[in-house]
Amino acid sequence: MSAVAEGAAPPASVDTKSVAAAAAPWGILALLTVGVLIAYFDRTSISSALADKPFVEHFGMTNADRGFVAGAFFWSYMAMQMPMGWLVDRYGVKYTYAICFALWCLATAATGLMTAVIGLFIMRLVVGLTEAIVTPASYRWIRLNMPESHAGTAVGIFAMGNKIGIAIGAPIAAWLIVTFDWRLMFILSGLAGLVWLIPWMLLVKSDYLKKGEIRAAQRKTGAVTFRSIISSPVIWGAMIVNFCYGYFSFYCMTWMPAYLVDAQGLSLQQSGLYTFFSFAGIAIVAIVAGWAADRLIARGYDPIVTRKVFIVAGFFGACTVLLGAFAHSLEWALFWNVFSLSCLGLATANNLALCKITLIPPPAIGLSVGVQQVAGTASGGVAATLSGWLLHTTGSYTAPMMVIVVFLMIGAAACVSLLRPKWSPKVTQIAD
Repeated sequence: MSAVAEGAAPPASVDTKSVAAAAAPWGILALLTVGVLIAYFDRTSISSALADKPFVEHFGMTNADRGFVAGAFFWSYMAMQMPMGWLVDRYGVKYTYAICFALWCLATAATGLMTAVIGLFIMRLVVGLTEAIVTPASYRWIRLNMPESHAGTAVGIFAMGNKIGIAIGAPIAAWLIVTFDWRLMFILSGLAGLVWLIPWMLLVKSDYLKKGEIRAAQRKTGAVTFRSIISSPVIWGAMIVNFCYGYFSFYCMTWMPAYLVDAQGLSLQQSGLYTFFSFAGIAIVAIVAGWAADRLIARGYDPIVTRKVFIVAGFFGACTVLLGAFAHSLEWALFWNVFSLSCLGLATANNLALCKITLIPPPAIGLSVGVQQVAGTASGGVAATLSGWLLHTTGSYTAPMMVIVVFLMIGAAACVSLLRPKWSPKVTQIAD
């Protein structure tokens, strides 16, 4: 009688292997989540330094210099989105991400060694340039390794990383500056991030294809040209949706603390606490909403319609930010502040899954995401600048919040009208 028939160990061994194989992608997803958390920590730590008087005095910085340094990251980050998208499509995720990760950590650490404003500016350019790899690489990996029935949950978990990175970046950086000094803050945060590379290099399989392998893969799956990507209504719809989503979230990153202090009379410490709760709220709701959409899709509901419903609901829920401007009590103003950003979490994972995974052909994930990220990054500069100008001209936060609502409505309309499978970038079959 065979060992299997006698109830021996092989079936259990097979089960163990299958469980391990099923769990492996989630482990890599956790690494990607920690990676984006580190990225957002490194990109936001400069804000605490620029608020530190000894740091500003050390470099003799004017307010214009502070804006010069703060903006450096966004310019290079935006400029490199499409090149980085092409890079991960051509050379894969593992090594391109690892090289860029090491470079931005070293640039962050080197910031603590700078002695002139131009040095700070250059280091922030390098951080922005190399961090541009994060989103295209991460979404390419998720698209190729996660089924549609888990895409919302996966993207929700990944998106949690950047929200937590924002929530903890400034306060931890401030603590390091107060406890030690700004030099050690940059050096410690930069070098500590390098530890992440160890599990990444050990656990992630290379998806690099040589030229002959690329040709064979293209013959099998087809290819997507840049012209097809940039002419696709889905891509333009995704850019509009991501710009409108980003406008509100970047407004909260740049102006929420000031709004809570100036308009609601909170202390700086209290404003930081409520800012943390707001971004923690959006992170939690994003995971739950992504999981809920996945469960509906697994039961047979159309994935595109399902995710659109969550996106539109999130945009409409986020419009309640305007109620905070008209609230007659501090408690209600704070409630709408946290509630509105948390509502946006309904859209977070489902928007990312739909725009950057579901509607995008696998051969073009990196480049398509890079194109979309240009719009998402631009929204940060527009939100910070336009909100500041409106506040200056009206003397009130009501006008900036009204603009947020307008953009949210535009984003909801673009989602409904433009995000359709028939308008996705077209795959061209490659001849032998």
